[in-house]
Amino acid sequence: MSALLDATLDHLRALVGFDTRNPPRAIDTGGIFDYLRAQLPGFAVTVTDFGAGAVSLHAVRGTPRYLFNVHLDTVPDSPAWTADPHTLRVTDKHAIGLGACDIKGAAAALLAVANASDGDMALLFSTDEEANDPRCIAGFLRAFPPPPSGEGCYQAVIVAEPTKGEVVLAHRGIQSVLMRFTGHAGHASGEQKAGDSALHQVVRWGDAALDFVVAQSHERFGGLTGLRFNIGRIEGGIKANMIAPTAEVRFGMRPLPTMHPDTLLKQLRALAEPEPAHYEETFRGPSLPAGDTARAEERRLAARDIADELELPVGNAVDFWTEAALFSAAGHLAFVYGPGDIAQAHSADEWVELDQLQRYAESIQRIVDRGLA
Repeated sequence: MSALLDATLDHLRALVGFDTRNPPRAIDTGGIFDYLRAQLPGFAVTVTDFGAGAVSLHAVRGTPRYLFNVHLDTVPDSPAWTADPHTLRVTDKHAIGLGACDIKGAAAALLAVANASDGDMALLFSTDEEANDPRCIAGFLRAFPPPPSGEGCYQAVIVAEPTKGEVVLAHRGIQSVLMRFTGHAGHASGEQKAGDSALHQVVRWGDAALDFVVAQSHERFGGLTGLRFNIGRIEGGIKANMIAPTAEVRFGMRPLPTMHPDTLLKQLRALAEPEPAHYEETFRGPSLPAGDTARAEERRLAARDIADELELPVGNAVDFWTEAALFSAAGHLAFVYGPGDIAQAHSADEWVELDQLQRYAESIQRIVDRGLA
């Protein structure tokens, strides 16, 4: 193993040892942030507590052009883990531990590079990515909005997520929705009108919604096709011989950058007959790149130019969501680049390949040493 990989694994062993599960997100400005401060001599460091375990650290050395962002929170571990999830295990090919893939491996590599090089560098660590509660990024964007001229701000934000060491220029947005239906309780032996059973309303809406999604299959952007849609939960009713007076459905969708979320919400709501008693969007994450069709493509190509300048391999667009979209929506150029495979993220005995960790760390060091960062 190279000295850079050795240092990365040392940092990863320490980072995995900190419990940053989200939930419960029992994180404060000490603990893992004390460790980060100690590893960043020569950096101007600002730690901000946004409450409820959402803490960020912004570290700057010199006058860098690019900001490297990585989240430190992890999903909870499951009973399927075969060993202590907070103790890093290293084999001849893998580093295994909670968050090793998603995405403390990248954080460890960035720390290793920060100590192996004295070049200009900017880092942003956060702790609230895994719970649809982006306080850290929202707070950073309030403090560092991109000015209209583009002068004095970062030229681009490079967000670390598991992309197999390839740059991702585009991904879907995400929306989560809660719908509630009301009907009329009664005996199920009689003939029912269309609106009597709340559960029947949900089923009819679901059937229409699935047909609507199929009709979007021709839509395309950057290698992505169609609308991703999932009915995740249906609740309601009392028993088989009673008409259901209430029902609730939660669904999610992942639109292309060229799809308009508000239009989709309106169209899906209109499929319900009668109209649902309650219709609430519980989370929205924009697509990457953000903007209308022309603007999104312009930003995608601009981000590709930067990736080419940095000599980073460009991969395909992905279906999963990242916080790069939040930077893009605020006006920053942004793309996603990190070690690890999304198939390992959130899994028991989560791992990241040592080869990918090393290649990622070496690419960041090359960027910093050449003064490109």
